Amino acid sequence: MDRVQLNELQRRSRRNRNIAIGVTLGVLVVIFYAITIIKMAPGALH
Repeated sequence: MDRVQLNELQRRSRRNRNIAIGVTLGVLVVIFYAITIIKMAPGALH
């Protein structure tokens, strides 16, 4: 199977996109975790 050769601009673009996806997923995990904690302890914020 032949591999696709990417130039430097394409490699940089792919890396930046992967980082952005990773950061977005991390933020979503934190949001869902916080919502879960708040729902489990309804009196925690008062």
